[in-house]
Amino acid sequence: MNIILSDNILTEADFWPLTFTRPVANLRIGILTINEKWAKYFYGEQISMLSTDYLRQKFVPIFTEDNFVIDSSILPDTDFASAVKSLNKGEGIVFNGFLIAARVNHEDAVKFYINRESLILNTKEYNSLSKINHTWDIFTLNEQEIEKDFKLITSGRKSCKLSDTNRILHPERIFVEEGVNAEFAIINPDNGYVYLGKDSEIMENAVIHGSLALCEHSVVKISAKIYGATTMGPHTKCGGEVNNAVIWGYSNKGHDGFLGNAVLGQWCNLGADTNNSNLKNNYAEVKIWNYATHRFTKTGLQFCGLIMGDHSKSSINTMFNTGTVVGVSANVFGAGFPRNFVPSFAWGGAAGYETYPFKKAMETAELVMKRRHIDLSQVDIDILKNVFDKTEQFRTNF
Repeated sequence: MNIILSDNILTEADFWPLTFTRPVANLRIGILTINEKWAKYFYGEQISMLSTDYLRQKFVPIFTEDNFVIDSSILPDTDFASAVKSLNKGEGIVFNGFLIAARVNHEDAVKFYINRESLILNTKEYNSLSKINHTWDIFTLNEQEIEKDFKLITSGRKSCKLSDTNRILHPERIFVEEGVNAEFAIINPDNGYVYLGKDSEIMENAVIHGSLALCEHSVVKISAKIYGATTMGPHTKCGGEVNNAVIWGYSNKGHDGFLGNAVLGQWCNLGADTNNSNLKNNYAEVKIWNYATHRFTKTGLQFCGLIMGDHSKSSINTMFNTGTVVGVSANVFGAGFPRNFVPSFAWGGAAGYETYPFKKAMETAELVMKRRHIDLSQVDIDILKNVFDKTEQFRTNF
C-alpha cells in the first residue's frame, strides 16, 4: 500500500504558525506525531506527506498509480484504519460532508490536496473520529492521544523499573523505556498515563501529576511541577510549572515560570521566569489570531495560553498574555506584555518590533542546532526563507 497523508490547501492557514515549517501530519500530539501514529496502524507500508510546495523538498510525497490518500488532520484509530484499508480504487470516505480519505491514482492524489471537492468517487459516510481543526486542538486533545499512543506503543511489552527512591502511584499506568533515570521524584498518573521515553530523565523533587509523555532524551528538571496532559520531546528540557502543554523536540523551558494550555514548536527557548497567562481576568472566552482572516477569532475555550512557532525565543521575565500567537524565528524581550500576535521574524516586545534580519536569524539557528550536534541544512534554510517571505505582510506595521 502507498499511503499519502495530505494537507488541504483551503484549511492549511488554520495550523499556522506551526505548519509554516512542517506538514500537518508532522505535528506532535500525544506521544507520537500524526504520521508516526499512522505508521503503527500501517506497519511496514510506505507513508509520505503531501503539503505546500516549499515543504516538499524536505517532506517528499511519493505517488504511485494506486494511492490511499488520507486527510492529515485525522487522528487515527483501529476502526478508521480498517475503513481505509477496505477502500477499493475510486472509493472515498466522507465525514461531516467532507472527503477525508480516498483510494485514487496519481493525478487525483494531487487533487486531494488542491481541490478534493472536484474528485468523482463512490463515497461512504464515516460517523465518528477525532481530528484537529485548529492549533489549540493539539493541547485540548492531548489527553486522549497520550492514552491512545500509550496503549499502542506498550501493548504486549514489559516496562522497565524505576529506582526505589521515587514515590510511585498507579504503576500500572506508567511505562518506562530503557535508560530512564529518575531519582527522588513523585509520579502520580492519577487517571491518566505516564510514558517515559528511552534515556529520558526526571530530576530530584520533580512532581508529575496526570498524563505525561516524556519522549526520548528529554529532561524534567529539579523541583519541576508538571500537570497533565503534557508532552515533552524528544530532546527537550523543562523546569518550573507546566500544565497541559505540548513541547516539541529540541525546545527548552529550562527555568522557573508557568506554561499552560500551550504548544511550542521545535528549537524554541523560553528564558528564565517566562510566564504565560492561560485565563483572562474576566474569565471570558479566549480569542486567538487567525492567519486566514487576519483577525482574532473565538476559540470556544476559557483556558488558552501560548502558541509558538519553530526557532522562536523569549528573554528572561517575558510575560505572554492569554491566547498569544508567536510566529517562526521571533525574538521577544523587554518589560510589559507583548501584543497577542507576534509575527514571524519579529525582534522586540511591548515597546515595539523591528524585522529580525534573515541572515542573523539563520546564524542564531545554526548555533542553537550545533549545540545538539545537528547541522542547519540548506533545505531547512530554504524553508525558513520561504516563511520569511510569506510572512512579510504581517511585519508591515512595525
